Amino acid sequence: MADSRNATKPSARERLLAAASELFYAEGVQSVGIDRVIEHAGVAKASLYNNFGGKEELIRAYLDTHYISTTQGIELMLARHDTPRERLLSVFDAQTELFAQPDFHGCAYVSASAEARPGSMVEQAADEFRAWVRSLFTSLAKDAGVANPEALGKQLNLLYDGAGLSARMDRDPSAAVAARAAASALLDAALTSGRKRTTKRKASATA
Repeated sequence: MADSRNATKPSARERLLAAASELFYAEGVQSVGIDRVIEHAGVAKASLYNNFGGKEELIRAYLDTHYISTTQGIELMLARHDTPRERLLSVFDAQTELFAQPDFHGCAYVSASAEARPGSMVEQAADEFRAWVRSLFTSLAKDAGVANPEALGKQLNLLYDGAGLSARMDRDPSAAVAARAAASALLDAALTSGRKRTTKRKASATA
């Protein structure tokens, strides 16, 4: 009979990725050497190169894992709400939950891309996540009936980024609450402006 313990034992790849995720996020991708990751994972050095090729590929895999967990967390929060307004604002509720975690160390993409080479896999991973956030906010703004969803989406993205930096640098989890309030005000202003333009056009058409 096969030992059931062997069936659930993490593979070398999984152990390397788990170790990298823990160390890179807590201490930074530049300050953590590859030997520390290997030692922390408890695998042979050859396992790193067989599974990832090198440190940059491992960083990219770590960021891809972070992408999945972050986007899934936001999507789960969105699913709790029905109205376009609450769905948009709930993105900041997801941040509130994230910032409250005891192991929160700021945005993984900001940290990893700070010293990344232009065009590197690390920079590409950061670009992909940021594009997803901007696209999400733009789509939610459109669903809410905003006349210029692209402009509001960019403003909301700035709030999202700022909340993350404030929560990390000020050690203040309530930064997301402040960002949510600002997002609410921006959304109301955009909707009001759109209604005024529509009313003005109708008035001009009937004049």
